[in-house]
Amino acid sequence: MTMVAVIVLLLNDHLLKQAHPGFVTGKLSDVAGLVVAPPLLALLLWRRADLTATLLTGALFTLVKTTETGAETASHLWTLVAGPSRVLADPTDLLALPALGLAWWIRRRTLLTGSGRWRPLVTMPLALLAVVATSAAPPPPSADSVLVDGERVIVHTYEGFESDSGVTGMVSEDGGATWSEWYPRRERAPQSAACVPGRPQRCYRVLDETTVTESDDGGVTWRESWKPAAGGPGAPQRLRALAVQARPGGHVVVVAGGVDGILVRDVSGAWRQAGWPLFAPPRAEPADPVREERGIAFFLAVTVLLGALGIGLRQLRAPYTVFAVVGLGGLLYTTSQAVHTSGIDPGGLLIGGSLTLIGILMCLVLAAAGRIRPTAALVGLGAAPLVFAAVYGPFYGWTQGVPASYGVAVAAAVVLSTGVVAAGGLLIRRDAYLTGSSTSSPT
Repeated sequence: MTMVAVIVLLLNDHLLKQAHPGFVTGKLSDVAGLVVAPPLLALLLWRRADLTATLLTGALFTLVKTTETGAETASHLWTLVAGPSRVLADPTDLLALPALGLAWWIRRRTLLTGSGRWRPLVTMPLALLAVVATSAAPPPPSADSVLVDGERVIVHTYEGFESDSGVTGMVSEDGGATWSEWYPRRERAPQSAACVPGRPQRCYRVLDETTVTESDDGGVTWRESWKPAAGGPGAPQRLRALAVQARPGGHVVVVAGGVDGILVRDVSGAWRQAGWPLFAPPRAEPADPVREERGIAFFLAVTVLLGALGIGLRQLRAPYTVFAVVGLGGLLYTTSQAVHTSGIDPGGLLIGGSLTLIGILMCLVLAAAGRIRPTAALVGLGAAPLVFAAVYGPFYGWTQGVPASYGVAVAAAVVLSTGVVAAGGLLIRRDAYLTGSSTSSPT
């Protein structure tokens, strides 16, 4: 059941939320997250911590969803762990709290059936992938419609976007020269053509989402008014809508250009790419489009290796767990710094690298001293590179054109990595069963 929740979390946050953002996909993410979080927290706290982990998860979730301080703190923590992130306070998300009961039942059932020792090897890496993926920052703003309301020109941003100050639009009262914050209410559908008020013969329209054309005969004939220069920087990739406003000395035209902001024609007839007067421009895409996925793949490979070694220990499990958490925490911090920031803080890199090195080296020492089962060690050594290939391979293939869809690459990574860790878990479980049978057999 926990595995099902992890897969639901991955598919919902990578595919469904982007295809159908709204109440259902948002609450589904909360429910799946609350089912996955307590077992992960219990693994960190180790033995007899299921009730504590469940109650702590519920308390933290309530704090984050009902207070601005909690939401802001969660945003900073997720940014540290998984790059720029935004967590919003929303009391309606508390509707998902009953999912903690399901998490408690799943965990108790797992322990009673005797699969609690090997199942974390299968679920923990995918759960971490799902949780980290869930924390991604919101998409950049997208100007998708513009309208004239008396003396005001109002630009509506994409409905799923909220800036850090909660602004969801821009308004200009001086013909597009300056802009201020706006909390818009959609009044009519976006329009791709409009005429100058009082001059119905002079009209403008968006053509093929790339060009603005104009007409002086009420739309009978059209000529090009604005078109991006070939290879010119800063040109909108997709023009969505426009509006025309009469101004002293002429008229202005404001065009919504999606993630590239707005395009403005002033009363003199000159066009300019205004971009985002209020919002910071969207971050440029990294040179390596799957750098983040490669970092996640490496982190999961190390997690599988340390997890397999820990499960195979006969002794010293408690100190091993502590150093595994230290090492993985340092690795996660170092990897996130390398992936999400253009300039790495040398001090933070030194601390993260030191924690990683100390944690992993101590795990290897404790594994040798803790009489690790050979099969578990071999499974860890073999599964780690296979998990890396299973997670990173589909995304690398996506950059080469196969598969053609990023969503298919996500699904392939989930399926392949699940198969690898499930096979490793079964091998360790079978070895533990055979070892226990031979020990209990009469000689």
